[in-house]
Amino acid sequence: MVKVGVNGFGPIGRLVYRAAFNSGKVDIVAINDPFIDLNYMVYMLQYDSTHGKFKSTVKAENGKLVISGKVITVFQERDPPNIKWSDAGAKYVVESTGVFTTMEKAGAHLKGGAKRVIISAPSADAPMFVMGVNHDNLCHHCHPENCGWPSGKLWRDGRGAAQNIIPASTGTAKAVGKVIPELKVNLTGMAFRVPTPNVSFVDVTCCLEKPAKYEDIKKVVKQASEGPLKGILSYTEDQVVSCDFNSDSHSSTFDTGAGIDLNDNFVKLISWYDKEFGYSNRVVDLMAYMASKE
Repeated sequence: MVKVGVNGFGPIGRLVYRAAFNSGKVDIVAINDPFIDLNYMVYMLQYDSTHGKFKSTVKAENGKLVISGKVITVFQERDPPNIKWSDAGAKYVVESTGVFTTMEKAGAHLKGGAKRVIISAPSADAPMFVMGVNHDNLCHHCHPENCGWPSGKLWRDGRGAAQNIIPASTGTAKAVGKVIPELKVNLTGMAFRVPTPNVSFVDVTCCLEKPAKYEDIKKVVKQASEGPLKGILSYTEDQVVSCDFNSDSHSSTFDTGAGIDLNDNFVKLISWYDKEFGYSNRVVDLMAYMASKE
């Protein structure tokens, strides 16, 4: 099992740890964060307002984290070259600070003994790979959603989130174009920010070149969820709502009842996802896949 270090113990760093702990696919042996006190690390891992209490023991002992009896080395270095990943035995590093996002900056972790770096934030030059889509090529960067960021003045983002539905830009369509190039000129999208703490859904409106019955589309998606995309794609015929997918480890859950088929050439497909926890699980899956190919 590959040994992993996490740089940045914010929301994604902590959820990557939870995903690794739950799945047992990788072994996280070290954490670096110069801005979080060790005791606060314990508290923040134990309690999460969105994802609930961590289901094991967490404590600080002799300057290290002890989680379910396992000792985790803790560093508090600001600069990646100074983090002695090799001292903790970490071969892979999850770069989750959101700061060191270029290949040059993230590559500084290699000076501390890491072999590979996975960037969990938008990158200007690192290639993007998504588990279940194009993961056959080993990658330096993966984030299924945050490929691009809106530019310019977004005045609407400053309005009260608790009182409004706010139209917003999204990098999702650009990210899809990066990992599936043939869709680059055929897909666009936008987002609406709504006052819920977590969970999103994708509403894909498709004009089909070849006609297809909605029932046939459902069958294909169900087969994929039970076959090659098992654990990544899920399928439901239940009358679900957003909170039903909080802390769901899948990247997407196809909601059959929410879709619409206007005719055989025009359909609307709906799929739910927890963009934090689903993504964090794919980071873990990616590292496990990379390790299997070493």
